Amino acid sequence: MNRKTKEFIRSVIPPRLLDKMSRASLFGNTYGIRFCGDYNSWAQAAAASTGYGAQEILDRTFEAAQKVKSGDAAFERDGVTFDEREYNFPLVWALMRSAVRHGRLHVLDFGGSLGSVYFQSRHLIEPLRSLKWAIIEQPSHVEVGKREFSNEELSFHCTIEEACKNERFDVLLLSGVLQCLPDPMGFLDSVLGRRIPSVVLDRTPFMTNGTTRLTIQHVPEWIYSASYPSWFFSEKELLGEIVKQYDEIAEWPALDRHHPQGGRAEYRGFLFELRKQ
Repeated sequence: MNRKTKEFIRSVIPPRLLDKMSRASLFGNTYGIRFCGDYNSWAQAAAASTGYGAQEILDRTFEAAQKVKSGDAAFERDGVTFDEREYNFPLVWALMRSAVRHGRLHVLDFGGSLGSVYFQSRHLIEPLRSLKWAIIEQPSHVEVGKREFSNEELSFHCTIEEACKNERFDVLLLSGVLQCLPDPMGFLDSVLGRRIPSVVLDRTPFMTNGTTRLTIQHVPEWIYSASYPSWFFSEKELLGEIVKQYDEIAEWPALDRHHPQGGRAEYRGFLFELRKQ
């Protein structure tokens, strides 16, 4: 879309509606986020970006989560608030399937921010007899999470080891997080060794040409000004690591619609269950 076309759209559409349309990919990928480059190593990509630890990311995420907590927003995702309630029904179904199997729902949410999926899904999983939701995050997020958002169900931890010390989990939730890790395959090898009964993989990007690509994600200033390394995966390689121990139960198209510069990608979600030995 050229500049004149954008200016015309802005002149005829009310600002509030335009904002919603912009967030819904009117001007490109969702939120206006861009993925650029093709880097040889995480270190190389990290050196060319601001990183995940920027204070502005935490500040914006906290602001959005507070609006959800106070009732001023229906839910938040990636630091963006939404006025109307939306549900990720495939993800909720995967969680409830585990709850039926185990008679409870104890979730280990790796990279769960300040409770994005928990607060978005909580209304639909209300009837559960026993719900525990542990989030693993960066120390700065954990500090804020413990102080502002923790409750009898929701807890925050810096490491998986800490969270698992006194708790047994039924579900490992990996939503939009594997692409943010320096060594996602090494992480998978380690965490799957815990043999958590169910693994929910959601909002995970795969290159349509079957390759793995390391890019830099550029976030627009209206969300927060930041850039950080981000993977696009080979489906064969990534899922091949999981199906060594788990059976694939279901697959669904995920919410995101991003493509790396000059390439094509698909975001998908999966439910895996531990194979009986």
